[in-house]
Amino acid sequence: MHRPIQSTHAGAATPKDVAASTVRRSNARYKILTLLAVGTMINYLDRTVLGIAAPQLTKELGINAALMGLLFSVFSWSYVASQIPGGLFLDRFGSKLTYFLSMTFWSLCTLAQGLVHGIGALFVFRLGLGVSEAPCFPTNSRVVATWFPQSERAMATGTYTVGEYIGLAFFSPFLFMLMGAFGWRSLFYVVGGIGLVFGVIWWMFYREPRDHPAANRAELDYIEAGGGLTNAKKTADAQGTAAGASTNGFEWRTIGRLLKHRQLAGICLGQFAGNSTLVFFLTWFPTYLATERHMAWLKIGFFAIMPFIAASIGVMFGGIFSDWLLRRGKSPNVARKLPIIAGLLLASTIVLANYVESNVVVIAILSAAFFAQGMAALGWTLVSDIAPEGLLGVTGGIFNFAANLAGIVTPLVVGFIVAATGSFVGALVFIGAIALVGALSYIFIVGDIKRIVLVD
Repeated sequence: MHRPIQSTHAGAATPKDVAASTVRRSNARYKILTLLAVGTMINYLDRTVLGIAAPQLTKELGINAALMGLLFSVFSWSYVASQIPGGLFLDRFGSKLTYFLSMTFWSLCTLAQGLVHGIGALFVFRLGLGVSEAPCFPTNSRVVATWFPQSERAMATGTYTVGEYIGLAFFSPFLFMLMGAFGWRSLFYVVGGIGLVFGVIWWMFYREPRDHPAANRAELDYIEAGGGLTNAKKTADAQGTAAGASTNGFEWRTIGRLLKHRQLAGICLGQFAGNSTLVFFLTWFPTYLATERHMAWLKIGFFAIMPFIAASIGVMFGGIFSDWLLRRGKSPNVARKLPIIAGLLLASTIVLANYVESNVVVIAILSAAFFAQGMAALGWTLVSDIAPEGLLGVTGGIFNFAANLAGIVTPLVVGFIVAATGSFVGALVFIGAIALVGALSYIFIVGDIKRIVLVD
């Protein structure tokens, strides 16, 4: 149960009321957001470093396109299967412990991939990576819902989401140089080691709002007035007690009850579509540039930056634009859905890359499509807005389960298309068509953005 908001104002407090207070509020929530952004950046470096290593790795281990698609996909098998258990673990044990264990084990699995000498071992460690990374985004969503008022959640979601792209945008040239100098195994050692170090940093500095030494009363009131879950039960991670643990009591039938609501079913389909574009860039993009566009490796390292920078801008633009619309009085339906729909429609233009010869124009088209996919990455904000109270972890797990089916389907489909045709033309048509399906889902299925209430 939430305690009543303490306020000297008559009536219910609002973020605007609290902002008008003479007490200057602290900004501890931005420190927490920095932790999320860095953690997400490392998360995506770990899961996608295989795509960068693929050209050398496939030669050494004798892997063809179809088998490489399988190896790209296998990560998502265990990642998807672990979403709901990961959400339950999160609701039970809280954000601090869940994220620490997740990062530690996924970093160990990354390190281990650098030691493999056969397909079987690589297969096993990719499965382990998927299991370990599964709680990451439900935890991100829970932390944002805990630490930020509704009017800042799209900005916060966009900020940590941009870590997905910034890491690959700015570290890709370095990783290609590292691979050229020391071989593909060095990529896994370096990226895995960074994750282990950051896991310790997370454990040292993450706190729930009421336990954070830098969060003053004014900031807590501001968060709470905007719907943040600051009045949840205090976390005691060492004792296995989670802040905000479910008061509803989880039952497996709850999953079916949640999916009967069009809001959740619609955003799950939409996120699957957006993730299909993302997964293409995270897995097959370097190979596409090398085989379809016949670029040298130095050029690939340079050109690979552009779409990821564009996606980073798209993520931030989508989040800021959404929050701006909300502050201007637009309904959540407009403020949350408009950037996503526009992004998915623009992402479908990736098919145009099939019809141009210039590599510069191709990169421009792909950058525009990835910018648009970044705009559409606001789905986690909607999870915070619609999840039933006490079931944010489970709702996030269901959402991430559906969204990351793209991680299973897309690499396999692209791999089989390339193996069968020797070309990426059909693959880009597939990616564009799925983006259109996602836009239609947000237009016709999602409906009103409002918190789901499960009635017994």
